[in-house]
Amino acid sequence: MNNSPLRTSKGFSRAFWVSNTVELFERMAYYAVFIVLTIYLSSILGFNDFEASMISGLFSGGLYLLPIFSGAYADKIGFRKSMIVAFSLLSIGYLGLGVLPTLLETTGLVSYGVTTQFSGLPTSSTRWIIVPILLILMTGGSFIKSIISASVAKETTEATRARGYSIFYMMVNIGAFTGKTIIDPLRNVIGEKAYIYINYFSASMTIIALLAVILLYKSTHTTGEGKSMREIGQGFMRIVCNWRLLVLILIVTGFWMVQQQLYATMPKYVIRMAGETAKPGWIANVNPFVVVCCVSFITRLMAKRSAITSMNIGMFLIPLSALLMACGNLLGNDIISGMSNITLMMVAGIVVQALAECFISPRYLEYFSLQAPKGEEGMYLGFSHLHSFLSSILGFGLAGVLLTKYCPDPVLFETRAAWELASANAHYIWYYFAGIGLIAAIALLLFAKFTTSMDKKK
Repeated sequence: MNNSPLRTSKGFSRAFWVSNTVELFERMAYYAVFIVLTIYLSSILGFNDFEASMISGLFSGGLYLLPIFSGAYADKIGFRKSMIVAFSLLSIGYLGLGVLPTLLETTGLVSYGVTTQFSGLPTSSTRWIIVPILLILMTGGSFIKSIISASVAKETTEATRARGYSIFYMMVNIGAFTGKTIIDPLRNVIGEKAYIYINYFSASMTIIALLAVILLYKSTHTTGEGKSMREIGQGFMRIVCNWRLLVLILIVTGFWMVQQQLYATMPKYVIRMAGETAKPGWIANVNPFVVVCCVSFITRLMAKRSAITSMNIGMFLIPLSALLMACGNLLGNDIISGMSNITLMMVAGIVVQALAECFISPRYLEYFSLQAPKGEEGMYLGFSHLHSFLSSILGFGLAGVLLTKYCPDPVLFETRAAWELASANAHYIWYYFAGIGLIAAIALLLFAKFTTSMDKKK
């Protein structure tokens, strides 16, 4: 029996619980901002749909590419120091997003219009100041992506790992749910300025997380700290030469391309199709709510099944979710039980999408963690997020193209009738993503059969 004060109930250490708690605060901060980032870029800084989608996609993509390197560096300097660096950068970045529009207005570079939107920015290079601010956020967030999931690997055993990642993923989604609930009430009170002030909320969350790490985080698992850059390079080569991990990442990218539309397409789609009174923040919250309610149950249900089997079930749910989202426009925008068909079917699709996520994400992280040698958890779990880099670039880029083609901005049209004609086939957007999800599901099924056959021959 271990009587160490670093141990807590049910076999998990204090470091495990502190890591998961600060992950909750970080997710609250991230999703409060990210759910409206494309709207912030368009309504506040004057970027068009394609520019806003590409900036958001590159930001999100970088957030998931950099963990490959920041995770390896975190292994070297230790997780505590890495968390302090991460939350310091995140706090600076979120404060920057809040201060930037006010600073531009104060200096006379931009001014508020009658609708609280800034005027004068669409043709000004000044708006590109947002790029270095997003780079700061990207760097800080990249450390968190690798550190927290790797900390779960360090602080659990093979027997407790699936349950540990289930708890981790539940905390992620509690944070996501809470963060998304802030924006709609704030928008009701102060209008489009909410897209600015939400950043101060996020900064306060990351500052709280920073203090929690400084005061409470301590881990006894220090394997790998102080390794040389040569050792880091050798470990990196072991990962990139592991063809199974690379193929799995490419396949799961298809799932996340569909999942990314919760942020790339859905906010603008529902506001344009269901009306300005639509609440994309609340709609998006269906996803984390379902995950929080179901992820532990599904993990226990699939406990005796392999990680790949669980993931296969989720992958075949994802194209169904996209088809449900398409049905809203086909049914028309009538009101049923106080909710438009657009919103109703969007919610139905997100429910199915969330169930797919419960089957896939915790077991995907578990699969990667079991491949990681001791002392290289940060690098391996950082590498596991490469799928989100690919899906962000491809998913947001495709979203910008499809929104422009099938569901364009109404302000570009002289009359409502002209816009309705241009957006008559808006639901086609979801057919593209249903196709991508189906291809990914079939690919994972073939991957599982092929690798199982190979293992049996060995």
